[in-house]
Amino acid sequence: MTTPTTLTLLAATLLASLVPLQAASVPAQGRPNILWLIAEDAGPDFGCHGNASVRTPNLDRLAGESRLYRNAFSTASVCSTSRSAFMTGVFQTRFGASNHRSHRTAAHPRPAGVRLLSERLREAGYFTGNIRELPPELGFKGTGKTDWNFFQTGNEFDSVNWSDLKVRAPFYAQINLSETHRVYRKAASNPVDPAMVTLPPYLADDPVIRDDWAAYLDSLAVLDAKVGAVLDLLRREGLAENTVVFFFADNGREDFRGKYYSYEQGFRVPLLVRWPALLEPGSTSDELVSLLDVHATTLALAGVKAEGLDGWPMFGPGAKSRDYVFGARDRIDDTPDRVRMVRNARFKLIRNFEPDRPYLQRMAYAEVSNPTYNRMRRLHAEGKLNADQRKFMAAQRAPEELYDLQADPFELNNLARDPRHRATLDRLRAVLTAWLKDTRDESAAPEDSADLDAQLKNLEKIVAGHRQKLGPSGRLEAVPGAPERRN
Repeated sequence: MTTPTTLTLLAATLLASLVPLQAASVPAQGRPNILWLIAEDAGPDFGCHGNASVRTPNLDRLAGESRLYRNAFSTASVCSTSRSAFMTGVFQTRFGASNHRSHRTAAHPRPAGVRLLSERLREAGYFTGNIRELPPELGFKGTGKTDWNFFQTGNEFDSVNWSDLKVRAPFYAQINLSETHRVYRKAASNPVDPAMVTLPPYLADDPVIRDDWAAYLDSLAVLDAKVGAVLDLLRREGLAENTVVFFFADNGREDFRGKYYSYEQGFRVPLLVRWPALLEPGSTSDELVSLLDVHATTLALAGVKAEGLDGWPMFGPGAKSRDYVFGARDRIDDTPDRVRMVRNARFKLIRNFEPDRPYLQRMAYAEVSNPTYNRMRRLHAEGKLNADQRKFMAAQRAPEELYDLQADPFELNNLARDPRHRATLDRLRAVLTAWLKDTRDESAAPEDSADLDAQLKNLEKIVAGHRQKLGPSGRLEAVPGAPERRN
């Protein structure tokens, strides 16, 4: 049995890990440029991750020049909350940024002491950019996406123009690419055959679902081409040698149990880092990494010290290894919830604070944009799902879910009530409780009603726009006997 003394030691170990950032050494040739290439809604599903179903030659080449992190995780499974965390370097639950698309007005500024990465780097002499305007010959632009859950002043970056970077070094820039986001997907030049894809066991083998999975793989190929174009641009302009390149996604893929949810598909992201001065080209790492560590590593590479961060450098002097990664899910648009996750190298604990809610709550955004979401609900209503596929359709959830990711990578067998795993459950419970206490998790506080009303009105506009863009194929199927959306 776990004693109070044991819990105290566990808490102390966890809290001691949240230490001030120690800067890594700066290369002799001066401070490097730093470029973030940020995908949306993408998992580690590229060729360099062993996926033979899709051709991604540019990212495969980048992996051969980089360190590939096999166990990288976002702190949330939806964009705005994840981005709020990795741009500030602290968990979104620390400062009221954990509800999706919230706090966008001047009445909700960032709390004092919560700093953006771009602000810290600007103060250290870096030129900062969230690049939208790329050379015309590339044929595309960056999205300039921020989507943070706090008010933006418009002064967060110095420029949106690629052309400014070469003359303003050292620079920190990010290019956001939307190809893997459902409503922005474009057809690949060599599309994947839906009949050839391998579906995970929690999905029904159905033509609509196969088509949707193939479309996701196609979007990876389109994204790959754009990443390749940016990397070639770096080389042509003589910037590649002194630019650290990070490639990652804001959250995991929009799978049926991915984006929005607390399973591996929602939190696990690709992460490549190219910097031969400190990283062996073609190397891999199985260590646990949080996107908060990408923030801390970027500051360390720039020689910037900062206190109060929840991440630390992944490599170089001052680097630390993680025993755990953490994640949170709260209200997503019109769907309230509160879920927390802790994961070590083998086991994951999910705590559902509102277990009376169904796994698959109604969600307007998903209903208008996710064919698999709608198709699985219809197949369930028609009695066509097997036992594993029906689990995610349950009307209520277990208060706790414990998974052995080594034996059960698809998280189908909840071990929380298995006495053989009681010691593991108790340990992860203690670690999660200590994290909640340390971060002063603010997500349980009630939301301002006026702010929430404004967000839901904005959601109506977003959904209407996506419905118009997607056409009839993106519209919600009427599902017999489906529960009404909860307020």
